[in-house]
Amino acid sequence: MISFILTLKRLVTALIHAFKEKEFQVLFFLIFLTLVSGAIFYSTVENLAVLDALYFSVMTLTTVGDDSFTPSTTFGKLFTMVYAIAGIGLMFGFISKIAFSMQSSYLNKDKKEDQK
Repeated sequence: MISFILTLKRLVTALIHAFKEKEFQVLFFLIFLTLVSGAIFYSTVENLAVLDALYFSVMTLTTVGDDSFTPSTTFGKLFTMVYAIAGIGLMFGFISKIAFSMQSSYLNKDKKEDQK
């Protein structure tokens, strides 16, 4: 449990650090728009509940996948192909920025301790 709390603290610190960068803010906004547009699409075209549509959007962009739902319409299948190709690249950039911020904040902490 302590390990989880320490990891969560590092993640929150990295997110705070990352939000100071303009590139991260843009990626965050684009991921937000992509998830919202996916949720709206799947809830209207594929008749999913909003939470289920958002869940499917997140599972698609993180490449986790979920066998409980597959688009039933041709338009839904076409949208999902384009959505996955565009969104996975955005999600990869977003996650790599978070990882970089975690690493750089950890290295900065070590440098400060060495200077003391």
